Amino acid sequence: AGATSAMYIGIGVASNLSPMYIAEVAPAHVRGRLVSLNQLTIVFGILGAQIVNWLIAEPVPAGFGPAEILASWNGQMGWRWMFWAAAFPAALFLLLALFLPESPRWLATKGDKKKAEKVLIKIGGEAYAAEELDNMEVAQTSAADGNSGNTREAAAVQPAEGGLKLLFSHPYRKVLIIGLVVAVFQQWCGTNVIFNYAQEIFQSAGFTLDDVLFNIVVTGVVNVIFTFIAIFTVDRFGRRALMMLGAGGLAGIYIILGTCYFLHMSGILMVVLVVLAIACYAMSLGPVTWVLLSEIFPNRVRGVAMAVGTFALWAACFVLTYTFPLLNKALGSSGTFWIYGGICICGFVFFLRRLPETKGKSLEELEKQLVKE
Repeated sequence: AGATSAMYIGIGVASNLSPMYIAEVAPAHVRGRLVSLNQLTIVFGILGAQIVNWLIAEPVPAGFGPAEILASWNGQMGWRWMFWAAAFPAALFLLLALFLPESPRWLATKGDKKKAEKVLIKIGGEAYAAEELDNMEVAQTSAADGNSGNTREAAAVQPAEGGLKLLFSHPYRKVLIIGLVVAVFQQWCGTNVIFNYAQEIFQSAGFTLDDVLFNIVVTGVVNVIFTFIAIFTVDRFGRRALMMLGAGGLAGIYIILGTCYFLHMSGILMVVLVVLAIACYAMSLGPVTWVLLSEIFPNRVRGVAMAVGTFALWAACFVLTYTFPLLNKALGSSGTFWIYGGICICGFVFFLRRLPETKGKSLEELEKQLVKE
């Protein structure tokens, strides 16, 4: 239990810090693409784990039930090898993290402009560094003036970073609501149910356990391919368009998928619908959510805001994972996917009416646009 808890703590910290760090060091015109690369590494990891697990697992004889599987090599040792295999990429992540420079925007909020300038020069040259530092100074001054009513000189005495009290104050409330809805919706759209309960979903569609393991690998391949598509479209089509595409597309797929379950259909059509749902999610809601969370929050509250947003996302993941078996038992697969379809329709309406476009704008420009005094 302790090892599992430590693993989830590590996942939570990495999922919070990685997209935020990338957004703070990336130039505006490629920020979406680079933050999406973080999601690509995640789905590569998922695919790698799926393939490794598939190769580690021994074939399951026909007719084996839960008791026989638990007593088999898979149930006694196979799952241990699957966990041990994950230690190698984790160690590589730790090693490479030692060579990362500090975030220039974090350094600027701490008053260390010289170190921030050095990092920015490495990223884009002297002209780029000067422009970015000017934008940060203007944003910090505006935040200080707006919160204290003081003059420009008062900016120097304002707190470098804001906490929860500042985050929940009036100027930041609008952007906080947007961030929380985006974070929660990424989970409640239902696609992670397919990853977490793929075995149950495919078995309810008529597949054997060996077929299920292969189908899970197929879904992982699709996840990777369409995350690549997101990388090449997020800075071209924009975040808002992709989020609406994801919400609308999943709504339609879930309605059809629920109808197929209601009519007791099985076979390849169910796999196709599941693959389409994963493809739609991978090119939109999966990576773009992290892009939005990493860029919509102002510099002064970005750290605590990302922590709150990430907490909301994983709390929503817990609710989704916990409630799926209950919904599936009470409503059946058809009713459950219809509910997810309804949630996706609500998400589409919210994105249409409330979500601003953020592509091509610096973090400081977004702060001016989204934070209303």
